[in-house]
This record gives sequence, structure tokens and C-alpha cells, in this order.
Amino acid sequence: MRVHFIAIGGAAMHNLAIALHLKGYSVTGSDDEIFDPARSRLQRYGLLPDSEGWHPERITPDIDEVVLGMHARIDNPELLRAQELGLRIYSYPEYLYEQSKDKLRVVIGGSHGKTTTTAMILHVLKHCGIEADYMVGAQLAGFDVMVRLSDSAKVMVIEGDEYLTSPIDRRPKFHLYHPNVAIITGIEWDHINVFPTFDIYKEQFAKFIDLIVSSGTLIYCDDDKVVREVALHNRRTDIKKLPYYVPPFHIADGVTYLDTPQAVPLRVFGRHNLLNLTAARLACAELGVSEASFYEAISSFAGATKRLELVKTFGTTAVYKDFAHAPSKLRATIAAMREQYPCRRLVACMELHTFSSLNASFLAQYCGTMDKADVPMVYYSQHALQLKHLPDLDPQQVKAAFANDNVRVYTSSQQMVADLRSMTWDDTNLLMMSSGNFDGIDFYTVIGA
Repeated sequence: MRVHFIAIGGAAMHNLAIALHLKGYSVTGSDDEIFDPARSRLQRYGLLPDSEGWHPERITPDIDEVVLGMHARIDNPELLRAQELGLRIYSYPEYLYEQSKDKLRVVIGGSHGKTTTTAMILHVLKHCGIEADYMVGAQLAGFDVMVRLSDSAKVMVIEGDEYLTSPIDRRPKFHLYHPNVAIITGIEWDHINVFPTFDIYKEQFAKFIDLIVSSGTLIYCDDDKVVREVALHNRRTDIKKLPYYVPPFHIADGVTYLDTPQAVPLRVFGRHNLLNLTAARLACAELGVSEASFYEAISSFAGATKRLELVKTFGTTAVYKDFAHAPSKLRATIAAMREQYPCRRLVACMELHTFSSLNASFLAQYCGTMDKADVPMVYYSQHALQLKHLPDLDPQQVKAAFANDNVRVYTSSQQMVADLRSMTWDDTNLLMMSSGNFDGIDFYTVIGA
């Protein structure tokens, strides 16, 4: 089987390319720019294109399938050539469905918590010796790549993104997977460039429920009032609906314990992670994992990359980084740090990096989100605004949106780092939150020895 990837350098695309290569397919690809870690990973497997750019002459009739990435434009010359030749063209999610249509599909949807919940399920299945194919949005400890495809696994676990499928298919990705077991972790308005109102955004999750296969299962976060409304409004009687909540727990000596008959110590913390854990437990139960086996496995789960990830500790200071960028995730992550370390001062830095977060009409959603931080700091880049073709933001406008007089707003990451390094860090934690990287600062050396 010969497969060609248009825009092979994408985070998801390059992992799918590697997965097919490992499955024995002949894989080629192209892109106009490829950055690390995709570049290094493709190079390691001999899949890195010998030159960047689009080369329609490489699209030949002997290609069996073309996978089109979201990064490619609708007038991409390789896409036009593939259409001219009548080749089979798939979007990334379409191709995942093709590879999993005869398997039991577990699809994790939601505005936040998808990656962690997916990672928890995979961790438990691996611990229990249950073979599973998967697609997850972060590198996980113990897993070589972020996508696995095989002929032998009977289960596929998929992180279900609600963003658009491809330049020629405007459906949300998670509408293409038709889950047997579906999870909705939370619903909070995002991607306002394609879902201009919250009602339109919310409707995508209602459609997701409609696409669960008959006799399937919906696992939904009852603590989220919007999720509850969407789940209960759906009148399907041919699926099972399982609500979930924060389980009983306590914190002792900086460790979170589940209050089960035999207390289970966890390596993760925060009420949002306990919700993710409960969703994972219910999904694993649908796959035949007992509660005892689940708790034994989950106690060793250390989290997914950049999801409340401990970077380092020194003295009475801990540095964490997190993918948080949506308003509810900021609240949840800051609250988790406050609850886990009640006696330490909290310095919280977040970067406005996504199209939504940098949009003046969306900024009001951040009102009060950083109030539980002792020192709240917000950074955004004028360059990021230019790349997204958005008008400039005034720092005072950003400060007013957060509605917190203590918020410090920066347009220079170097100045922010300089201010961080000028602080004293005894009994103080640092939390760095972004879907970007604060213009490339080194999280390991930003403060401390």
C-alpha cells in the first residue's frame, strides 16, 4: 500500500505517517515547512522529504491513497494533481476511521481534558495487557509515537478534536469517528474563527452524541452544566448514558489520594484531573477492566506532556508547565495548584496564543480566571497577532479583560523572565500555562538553579 501525505509535518500527520510506516506501508510526503519534533522524528524513520515545498509531479497514478492535512490550502498544487488523477483522498480523521471501522472505538471529546483522559485510558489498558490502537495529542511515557495502527488490536482509543477536518471538509474531526464509547469532558466556547457563536460551538457536541453507534455508551461530565444540558437534551434511547463527578479524595503531605476502600495514591492532582480519571475509569469498565485493576494501574500514571507537568523542584519551589489556554482550564489548573500547595505562594504565567484568546471579542471570557494566583502574569506576542491577521491589542485592554488589578501584562517574554528572576522563590511555586512556548523560553532555566 502506497500512501502520500500532503502536509506531512503537522503534529498529527507526521505521527500517522510513522504509524503507517511501522505497519509496513510505503509512505511519502511533502510540506512547505517542517519543524521539530516532527522533523527529527520523520528523519529517524527515513520519511523526511528531501526538500521542502509542493511537488505535483510526485503525485502519480500508482499512489493508492492521499492523506490531506489541515495545513494545506484548498488550491495546493499536489491536492489539485491528486484530484485530477482521481486518487482516493482522505482527511486525517477519515483515514483514522477507515483504519478503525471494524474495531471498538472509544472517542474522547471536549474543550479540555481530552489528552489527559485519553492518556489515562491508554496507560490502564497497557498495564492490563489489553492491546489497543490509538491516536493521542501528546507524547506519552512508554509510547513511542502518538498514533498506533495495527491489524491485531480490537480496540482503538481516539482523542476527538472538534476543529475542522481538512481544507475540503468543514466538519469537526470528531464527527467522523462514530464512537462505540463516547466521552465529553467539558464544553467551553473555542475556535471562534470557525464557530462564531457559543450556540454553534455547543451544537457540534450535540451532533457528536447523535453519531454514537446504536447500543453505544455516552460518558459525560455532570459537573459541567453545559455538558449536562447537551447530554440530557438528547433523546436517544438506544445508547447508555453514564454521568460522572469528582470522586471522594483527600490530600496528605502533598499527595492526592482517592478515597476508595483502600486509599489509592495518585501522581496527578487537581479536581479536573480527578474528573478525567473518573471518565477514564468508566470507559475502561466498558472495555472489561475491573475497578481493582483500574486503580492499581492509575496509581502509576504520571500525566501527559505539558498537562500539569512537573518541570523541576528546588528547595521549597516547584515549577510546572501546562497546556492551559482556555478560560475554564486556567481556572481549573490554578485552583489545582492552590489546593495541592495551600501554604505556598503561586506565581502563574499564561500566554495568549490561540486565535480565540488573542481576539478582542473573546477576551472578556477570561474575567476572573487568574484570581486565585498570588502573582498573575499574562504574556502575548505582537508577532502572534500578525501571524493570525488580528489587530493589535493594548496591554490595558488585556488587563481590563482579566478584571484583576494584580495582573501584570507583558508583550516581551524577556521582560517577563527578567521579572521572574528578580523574585524570591522560598515557599513559592511557578505555573507556566500556554499552548505555545512563550517565544521559545527554556522552562527549565527560567528560574532557580
